[in-house]
Amino acid sequence: MDALKKAYYRIFQAVFNIGARCLNWRRPNMVSGPGCVNTIPSLLSEAGVKKALVVTDPVLAKILLPGILKVLDDAGVPYAVFSEVEPNPSVTTVEAICKMYKDEGCGGFVALGGGSAMDAAKGAGAMIACPRKTPNKMAGLLKVGKNIPPFIAIPTTAGTGSETTIAAIITDKATHHKYAIMDLHLIPHYAVLDPELTYGLPPHITSTTGMDALTHAVEAFLCWTYNTKESIRLAEEAVVGIFKYLEAAYADGKDPVAREQMLIASHKAGFAFTRAGVGNVHAIAHTLGGLYNTPHGLANAVILPIVLEDYGPAVYEKLAHLADLVGITGSSVEEKAKAFISEIRAMNQRMNIPTGFDNILEKDIDQMITWALKEANPIYPVPVVYTRERCRKVIRRIIDEC
Repeated sequence: MDALKKAYYRIFQAVFNIGARCLNWRRPNMVSGPGCVNTIPSLLSEAGVKKALVVTDPVLAKILLPGILKVLDDAGVPYAVFSEVEPNPSVTTVEAICKMYKDEGCGGFVALGGGSAMDAAKGAGAMIACPRKTPNKMAGLLKVGKNIPPFIAIPTTAGTGSETTIAAIITDKATHHKYAIMDLHLIPHYAVLDPELTYGLPPHITSTTGMDALTHAVEAFLCWTYNTKESIRLAEEAVVGIFKYLEAAYADGKDPVAREQMLIASHKAGFAFTRAGVGNVHAIAHTLGGLYNTPHGLANAVILPIVLEDYGPAVYEKLAHLADLVGITGSSVEEKAKAFISEIRAMNQRMNIPTGFDNILEKDIDQMITWALKEANPIYPVPVVYTRERCRKVIRRIIDEC
């Protein structure tokens, strides 16, 4: 049965790959550089937005939101504010954003924050485009199918890449199921990459969101079917940039070069995985977010080296290539691949990221496996298709390596 499932998954991916090359894989219009948030009013005007809904979280509402609102006030742009997005945004939050958007007569979104704020606003945009569908009904691939309102994404961390992706990650609090709505219509129309917004970001957020971006790039590079020359190039460039600049940004929160280069690397990784897909690391990480509210970047950082080690020879050649790009040496393909994984572990250690999680409950493991396999298959073109037992083995390692 497992062999038949694997054959079906690979056939599905091969057929989808043919169809995907006919889709409009657009990229958002990108504005970057210190102070580029000042372009927001002109971008809204260009998109025909007369009133914007600004979406953010409670922390950023106190720290960064006042500066954004001043830019809008100075330009005379009307707006409403939703500032209650939680980590791992819920269906309830998405519905509340959608309601405020309609009640306030807004015509577009300005999403300020990490992945949570952008994903929640994307989910609300999907509901506005498809008013007869709940977020749960749009979970999966290509179930939106209509244009969302004009959308400006302003990342405040260099990690999620949500400002350029097709995905909105939503959590159903009733079931603790964390899932992805994936549709090309969810790609934001503008991405504003202002490194000044990331100055002073706490080191632990810098590290985990940066490793999130590395996971995007590595998983995209390892995907076996959907990659294009562009997605491969961007994944490679993202890996090189993150290896070069992440720890510098971690050590000095106001390093202007490191901060800007990490935003650019994250953006490249976001487009790479939007086009090529992610894999089993993300599928398992999402279960931790749903069940235990584990920050997504932290989950990816911990799980990435464990899954890469589990893949074994299936990924050695590609990991050896990435090792070459970042200057990691070895006498053989296998040695370079293993050294690349070891360096990921070393980066985690230097940035005080744990090696595992001790809060996973035995009673939850079967549900984690079910959710992870359902998310990954058949959509993700993973280098190794997991069976239930192999997935269980990986989750056990995540627990045992604490």
